[in-house]
Amino acid sequence: MRGKRGRACVVVLGDLGRSPRMQYHALSLARQASFQVDIVAYGGSIPHEAVLKHPSIHIHTMAQPRFIQLLPKILYPVTLLLKAFIQFTMLLWFLFVKVPAPDLFLVQNPPSVPTLVAVKWASSWRRAAFVVDWHNFGYTLLALSLGRNNVFVSLYRWIEMHYGKMATGSLCVTKAMQHELEQNWEVRAKVLYDQPPEFFRPALLEEKHELFCRVKKDLCHPSGVYDFISRELENQVLDETLFTTKTNADILLKQNRPALVVSSTSWTPDENFGILLEAAVMYDRRVAARSKGSDTAEISEEQDLYPNLLFIITGKGPEKEMYEEKIKRLNLKHVAFRTMWLAAEDYPLLLGSADLGVCLHTSSSGLDLPMKVVDMFGCGLPVCSVSYSCIQELVKDGQNGLLFSSSSELADQLLVLFKGFLGNCDTLMSLKAGAVETGSSGRWATEWEDCAKPLITQVVSQNED
Repeated sequence: MRGKRGRACVVVLGDLGRSPRMQYHALSLARQASFQVDIVAYGGSIPHEAVLKHPSIHIHTMAQPRFIQLLPKILYPVTLLLKAFIQFTMLLWFLFVKVPAPDLFLVQNPPSVPTLVAVKWASSWRRAAFVVDWHNFGYTLLALSLGRNNVFVSLYRWIEMHYGKMATGSLCVTKAMQHELEQNWEVRAKVLYDQPPEFFRPALLEEKHELFCRVKKDLCHPSGVYDFISRELENQVLDETLFTTKTNADILLKQNRPALVVSSTSWTPDENFGILLEAAVMYDRRVAARSKGSDTAEISEEQDLYPNLLFIITGKGPEKEMYEEKIKRLNLKHVAFRTMWLAAEDYPLLLGSADLGVCLHTSSSGLDLPMKVVDMFGCGLPVCSVSYSCIQELVKDGQNGLLFSSSSELADQLLVLFKGFLGNCDTLMSLKAGAVETGSSGRWATEWEDCAKPLITQVVSQNED
């Protein structure tokens, strides 16, 4: 399977640390196919420790043309062309010169331009197989900002289709995308579903306590925000967190802890974070109204019936600051928000420590699936997800999660799931059991062995003939 040269080159025209699927590809190529693996990508976020420490994986970091961001918006069409030209030139330098000749180029799509062109040229020049891993369609992402009828979007789509058809092999993330590629793009792709790697699992109580101790400073109130989290942190002792307490050698979950809800977002237009804010406001008002509507003897019981919620939102992106300003103006009593960026090793622990995940991904093409949900299931975390065309390939409504189409639906789901949080949460526990079952039914290494490895073996072998 290793080919004559025993090398593979993984190409990511993006931040490698924020491209988990391509990191997993690199690990599988090294571990399961015994390739020496070169990764060509941008720097930024730190990749997973397993990638950094593997002796057969070599990362080649390209410099990002950041000066282009300083150009005025009126020159946006010129900016697009200039950015593509600089990226194209840099890719050619790395793929033709810096990286040793491989048996296989494996490229992430999108972005499609200039990536597919550069990798196709390099594969022809270096007599290597050319495999595209279709995560989405690049032209649909460009259309979010320019509109579907824009001439640049049409040109982008033509390049994406033309060079995508030239690949010697293709992988994709859903059956819906596989059907679209075959019917309308003349591309035969094999479905390689995202699956969680082994380090996504439910966290042990000790791991939860250590994580919450590490992130305690990130939970302190941001500038301009003072909420129930801020008040509780002010009165904590050394071995106490929001969720756990340590007495001698014993670690216990606190009985008055808030429910922890996690969402990961890229803070881009294809994820409407406003839905979550509106749902949080509705939850807060309904819990407050129930408390006010009860007589004095029932107030404590009513407040215990529905817990306070802490939403931890992870990720980086262009709309983050805008939404952080909106959060500051909400003035909620029973809900708090914190935004943070975690180390690659801490992110699985956060998911494994949470009570519920929320996914706002809607997909620009309607044909891809959110990898964040796969990770959540790997940690046994049930998910409330925005409903769209192919999401049910992953989220089974009422089995491992719930689907919603509006902020009011999400608010209703939060009230149903967290009613009696510290006592009997039958619906939440049922969904959690379904999430555990989904997460344990498939792992990345097994999926890659069954679906990707045969394709890669075939295209490498054909390229040698």
